[in-house]
Amino acid sequence: MQESFAGNGWLRCRLSRICTAGTALLLTALLGAAAARAQDNSAGSSVGGEANLKLPDLSSVPFFGIDGHKLLTFGLVFCVFGLIFGMSIYVGLKNLPVHRTMREVSELIYETCKTYLITQGKFLMLLWSFIAAIIVLYFGVLLKYEASRVIMILAFSVLGIAGSYGVAWFGIRVNTFANSRTAFAGLRGKPYPIYQIPLSAGMSIGMMLISVELLMMLVILLFVPGDYAGPCFIGFAIGESLGAAALRIAGGIFTKIADIGSDLMKIVFKIKEDDARNPGVIADCTGDNAGDSVGPSADGFETYGVTGVALITFILLGVKSPTVQVQLLVWIFVMRIAMLVSAAGAYFLNGAIAKARYGNVDEMNFESPLTSLVWITSIVSIAMTYVISYYMIPDLGGDSTQWWKLSTIISCGTLAGAVIPELVKVFTSVDSRHVREVVSSAREGGASLGILSGFVAGNFSCYYLGLTMVGLMSVGYIFSSMGLGAMMIAAPVFAFGLVAFGFLGMGPVTIAVDSYGPVTDNAQSVYELSLIEQVPNIEQELKKDYGIDVNFHRAKDLLEANDGAGNTFKATAKPVLIGTAVVGATTMIFSIIMALTNGITTNVDKLSLLHAPFVLGLITGGAMIYWFTGASTQAVTTGAYRAVEFIKANIKLEGIDKASITDSKKVVEICTLYAQKGMWNIFFAVFFATLSFAFVEPFFFIGYLISIAISGLYQAIFMANAGGAWDNAKKIVEVELKQKGTPLHDATVVGDTVGDPFKDTSSVALNPIIKFTTLFGLLAVELAVELTSKNPQLTHVLAAVFFLVSFLFVYRSFFGMRIKVDEAHHAPRREGVESV
Repeated sequence: MQESFAGNGWLRCRLSRICTAGTALLLTALLGAAAARAQDNSAGSSVGGEANLKLPDLSSVPFFGIDGHKLLTFGLVFCVFGLIFGMSIYVGLKNLPVHRTMREVSELIYETCKTYLITQGKFLMLLWSFIAAIIVLYFGVLLKYEASRVIMILAFSVLGIAGSYGVAWFGIRVNTFANSRTAFAGLRGKPYPIYQIPLSAGMSIGMMLISVELLMMLVILLFVPGDYAGPCFIGFAIGESLGAAALRIAGGIFTKIADIGSDLMKIVFKIKEDDARNPGVIADCTGDNAGDSVGPSADGFETYGVTGVALITFILLGVKSPTVQVQLLVWIFVMRIAMLVSAAGAYFLNGAIAKARYGNVDEMNFESPLTSLVWITSIVSIAMTYVISYYMIPDLGGDSTQWWKLSTIISCGTLAGAVIPELVKVFTSVDSRHVREVVSSAREGGASLGILSGFVAGNFSCYYLGLTMVGLMSVGYIFSSMGLGAMMIAAPVFAFGLVAFGFLGMGPVTIAVDSYGPVTDNAQSVYELSLIEQVPNIEQELKKDYGIDVNFHRAKDLLEANDGAGNTFKATAKPVLIGTAVVGATTMIFSIIMALTNGITTNVDKLSLLHAPFVLGLITGGAMIYWFTGASTQAVTTGAYRAVEFIKANIKLEGIDKASITDSKKVVEICTLYAQKGMWNIFFAVFFATLSFAFVEPFFFIGYLISIAISGLYQAIFMANAGGAWDNAKKIVEVELKQKGTPLHDATVVGDTVGDPFKDTSSVALNPIIKFTTLFGLLAVELAVELTSKNPQLTHVLAAVFFLVSFLFVYRSFFGMRIKVDEAHHAPRREGVESV
């Protein structure tokens, strides 16, 4: 088996061909456009979009007696405090007591995670080379920026990738400390510690993530020259979107290959959850981090950055007065700093309440303190929004009422960040009637009826969550019509961007409750893999060294129950992130519209159902969303087939206590291989489709972007919540009904394996896909407009060629990834790893 995807012959052969062909096509397009521009320079043709973004002088407007530049400089101190906060929790987790057997397992998991991340880092740089080619050729060749300026844009695109990659690495290190400490805390038989440790780990990641992202954004805002800052923001956003997309998609494929491969052994061999003899369990634990920690950390980092860039872009393009531009820019960043403070304060307040209520109890509902944390943070954030706005923008553009109107718009998003998790729990919690309906259906009708009930839960969730988002956005729209239009173009679009901004108002807490899940999931696995119950004289050792009167059965029950809460809160974060992607994309699409319509003065009629290309673009976007869903699920299906095939052929259940490290690593390699094969096809299909559709016709492309945002929203909500319902239906059977190994359990395991790629691969990856396509589309559509104005025939030829390249990867995403069959025997081939 190959050690990594990068060393595979499949990659070497195709990479060289794609690089040569793709670079040649892009060079043709950009050099042609550059030549056309050179002929027209004397006419003074203008550059639109992000190339024209120029920051105003932040020091020109005072706040609290000091200028805006100095005020935001103080924000750097809060970022440092946020980093210290995150690191202090990190150190505290590392120093918590843990038995050596559990620590050894968590360190093995971390080592496999490191190997995966290093491989992903190399893969990311390959993908970045294509984006770098676009940036260099567009800014350097077409726009003729000086070399230093192009290098700076490239550097910030790398910084964006490094940010996503770095917080992902920090996330797995924290979580692999926390998993073994949580498993060990379960031995004491008290529920509070096994709630508190995963939450602390999640809060550490959340504070670190938001602080790093905000620090990078402030550096661009404060220290990059104003005429460089706009392109640097775009480069930074594209970089972090690329990093998040790659880590989210590949991580989602990896984790579900491993999860399915491990889970199906429970049915095949009637073995227990996380049986140490199953070589798929280590890969499953690695996948919990690759998919449920690495992916969300990178995704969260990118979400906060891109939403900020979208608002900055709107303010610079849509707001008329430089003074109002400064007021809004400084206000937004101060609000982001305040979010750090409110999240930290709410965490400590909720922690004190939770400890007082649950610190010494024997039974607790693990979801209750997590729910209260979300609501306390929301209330504190909303209160701070109004107070800060009152003092910062008492007069905005001559209007003394806008401070509370803008605060109300943001608060709609902040409220959504608390309401949406409550609605998600209606469809995914272990106490949900929808989830219990899945169990009831599976009891009488087996896996088929259980799966149908999960589909019902997912579909109903789209209705309730969709209308909730529409309702809150409508409130934002109403308040935007109260005088805001006098200061800017398309005030409702700005309001929608602020709603997305408010979605993220609980910043670190949203990430914390999302990260809670992989720790609780891993804690169960670490417990089983440690084989601590079989250590000679373990009861006496635990009593002597740690003062623990151990009850192993109770420890396992508590860890399983906590995992159910983890499943629920993993599910609650997903619609929040996808919601910000869609609402934020609206703001970013506006900047493209501004460039295409010369500030909403020409071609506005083409944004209409009467303009056929626009309608065709709306239809095309839906097609891409459904292809992506199939392609990502196919990668999971084929990889899981190979993992199951290998595990079934190599699992040993007699005469051993645990699987060999060699066999476990083989499963990890299978997962990595298919994760990257799947990601490779998906990335290039999306990359070249974006170029093609931008070249077809600009307003076709606008329709396409709108369509993938809306179609992606509902597809993601449906899949995430259907998958969450199936997941916790299995948990009810295991924890509450105590029916492991029964036909009912088998039926819910089947439902869970169907839901795995739904909730943790396809749905979650739509968020970065939507934002990457929109951001990359900024460059692509400007290139297309330039080339079309001088050589429309070449534009159309390139559109066709780019589409054919994209279609090749769409075709390969199934026919190159499918399970190969031995035609002579009509049976699946028996290879450890398929050669494509």
